[in-house]
Amino acid sequence: MNPGQIWTEQAFGILQRSLGYYGHVAAGAVLGLLLAAAMAGRIVLWLERSAERTAGMPAEELAAGTAGAAAGLLLAALLYPAMAKFDGVWTLAPAAAALMFGYVGMRLGLSKRAELAAGWQALVESRKPVVPQEEVDGFEEHKILDTSVIIDGRIADICKTGFIEGTLVIPEFVLEELQHIADSSDLLKRNRGRRGLDILNKIQKELDVKVLIYEGDFEEIGEVDSKLVKLAKALRGKVVTNDFNLNKVCELQGVSVLNINDLANAVKPVVLPGEEIVVQVIKDGKEHGQGVAYLDDGTMIVVEGGRDYIGTTMEVLVTSVLQTSAGRMIFAKPKLLEKAL
Repeated sequence: MNPGQIWTEQAFGILQRSLGYYGHVAAGAVLGLLLAAAMAGRIVLWLERSAERTAGMPAEELAAGTAGAAAGLLLAALLYPAMAKFDGVWTLAPAAAALMFGYVGMRLGLSKRAELAAGWQALVESRKPVVPQEEVDGFEEHKILDTSVIIDGRIADICKTGFIEGTLVIPEFVLEELQHIADSSDLLKRNRGRRGLDILNKIQKELDVKVLIYEGDFEEIGEVDSKLVKLAKALRGKVVTNDFNLNKVCELQGVSVLNINDLANAVKPVVLPGEEIVVQVIKDGKEHGQGVAYLDDGTMIVVEGGRDYIGTTMEVLVTSVLQTSAGRMIFAKPKLLEKAL
């Protein structure tokens, strides 16, 4: 056999083997394509259902399942070096272990989701900075005094009774306004300012209450009332006042207010028509024949026919009670007269 024939036979063998290899590849590709086309619809439907089922799961359940599956896959990864040495059919052991541990971990995570959620919440809470209870209470108990309630003076008596708890905050800008009033050339203003300073001195030295002088200022704000509102928001405190306008501003700004006038009206004794009270007529009324008397809390009593008994202590019968924006007014008529000696 000459060399040409040998070469031809070798080339024909190589071609035959190549055609056999590529024929098998082509057949496999066609078969795979046919199988994929046949199962594509089912695969897509399965994926859609899986996505819908996953989207409908609660976040807590989804997180627990994911955490369990991740733990299972991590365990399979740790075992991979030992299983990688297997031969033959056992070469599929790592993949099988990953599937098995992942599935078992997911099921365990779903069954223990409540415990996992509680543990995670405890871990998050432990990471938060602990705020001392005294500091929290301090924010809630700040009572910020304005100029009018200091000058009024009743705040000292209220603190003495123990009805106001927490820390009294006296802003430095309120002290400056009070000092300005005390230095006024007007005698009445000067006396009011000095009275306010005396009240503060009494609160600090004689009463068992916490007093904080707030040295900060809001220089971008000019009005003292606006500064009080800003400070109350910053300290999460309450403004103590008897100023009607400041009361309304605080309510509009969402700041809590303790109004001394509201407290005074709330604690006034309740007087009903038909009750008998003893009063002293001290001056004329606006209408003819009327006399005017006052209760200890300042409530005005108009006594019909009491003009002739000014300076007299008398027993009167309450006929009606009128509540006005200025306060309460009682109307009465004489019952038993006793001339003052």
